[in-house]
Amino acid sequence: MPLGTPSNLPGVPSFRPAYLIHGDDHGRISERRARLRAMAETSAGMAGVEVYEGDACTAENVAGALSAMTFSMGRRFVIADGVERWKNSDVAPVAAALASADPETLTVAFFAREESRHKAPAKLVEAVNQAGGQIAAEMNVKSWDLPKWLAEQARTLDLELDRDGAKALVAQVGDRQQRLLRELEKLSLEHGPGAHVGAEEVEESCATSAERKVWTLADALVAGDRKTSISLFLELRQQGERVTGLIYNMVRRLRDAVAVAELLAAGQSAAQVKKTLRMPPRAADRFVKDVATRDVESLRRALTAMADLEVERRGGDLSEDTEAVRAVLIATR
Repeated sequence: MPLGTPSNLPGVPSFRPAYLIHGDDHGRISERRARLRAMAETSAGMAGVEVYEGDACTAENVAGALSAMTFSMGRRFVIADGVERWKNSDVAPVAAALASADPETLTVAFFAREESRHKAPAKLVEAVNQAGGQIAAEMNVKSWDLPKWLAEQARTLDLELDRDGAKALVAQVGDRQQRLLRELEKLSLEHGPGAHVGAEEVEESCATSAERKVWTLADALVAGDRKTSISLFLELRQQGERVTGLIYNMVRRLRDAVAVAELLAAGQSAAQVKKTLRMPPRAADRFVKDVATRDVESLRRALTAMADLEVERRGGDLSEDTEAVRAVLIATR
């Protein structure tokens, strides 16, 4: 039964004893984790959900959580995010605890964001299967298969997307699957059930490439435009952009801005400064004007805020979105 599938009782979700969500589509895995945690907290309350992630996601900690005796009523949930770092030799205590756990009162969800040599251990796959759990692979679709995949996803939304429309959607939006799905959902809402969508409809309805939005976000940050910065950040995150990639582009733009601000402060003219920038003349003119609205120190503080964000993401107590929004607020101050 799929994760969160309704049981025989109306409105009551049914959970399996174990889930393993793995693959290289990290955005989709994050979505599934967020959905599971929301359902778990609705079902058991925040006290009934234990989360092990980062350095805390060890086989020893998770096995201890599965074996722990509690006096809580109802189902208890354990979320282990980061099991791609486990080795097969680590899995034995978890498998033993899972085998002896009561499937009526405990659900454990393992999440593996796979890349390179980091994969979900084969022994963990075996343990989840033996416990009667569910395993789901969330894999990135190869670029040449995206049009076919988009057409299939469109049919689930009662939308007919032809091949030219699918190709146009990839060209407009990029190849990130979460972003493409959000655009499909918007097309479905705009055109209605059963609609046929081709290249013309896609070009009229869908957002331009998210890369352009990323640079617009970076430019808004340079200009100190707080409202636009926050709005674009949240929109890009909803479309599946990773915080790491957004930080990279914002930092790079802010470094350029600090360099330009220092040249202007040293007495160089805007025309002289623009000749040092590797960008189209119109974009360079707008960039220099944005930099000129702020002083060197405020731009340095903005760059520091982004550097602090990168550090906090590795060990902070807040979610990465909360930390990023806070950094944007500081950078546009």
